[in-house]
Amino acid sequence: MSKTKSDVPHGTLELFILRTLDTMGPLHGYAIARRIEQAAGGTTRLSQGAVYPALIRLEQQGRIQTTWGVSETNRQVKFYEITGAGATQLRRQIESWEQSTALIARFLGAKP
Repeated sequence: MSKTKSDVPHGTLELFILRTLDTMGPLHGYAIARRIEQAAGGTTRLSQGAVYPALIRLEQQGRIQTTWGVSETNRQVKFYEITGAGATQLRRQIESWEQSTALIARFLGAKP
C-alpha cells in the first residue's frame, strides 16, 4: 500500500463495522472508527461523515442496536452492538469476500 492514507474500499465499511463490533463488543462510534483505523495499520482515516451514516443504515436494517452509556471521557454517547441478524450478515459477507479474493488470486497468479 502507499504511504498516503486512503479511503476504505467501496462496500467494506459496513463489513468492518460489523466485524469490529463482533470482535470487540459494544463500542461508541468514535471508538469504532479508531479501531478500524488501527486494524488498517494507519493506512486509512475515517470521517464521522462516513461512519455515522453507515451506523444508522445498519441500525435501520436491524444489524446493530444502540444503548446510551458513558464514554471514557465521561460523556453521554450511543453504544452500538451487533445483533443476531448482524452476525448472520457478517458471516455471509465474509464468505462472499473470501470467494471473491480467491477468484482474484487465481487470476493474478495465473501464468499466461
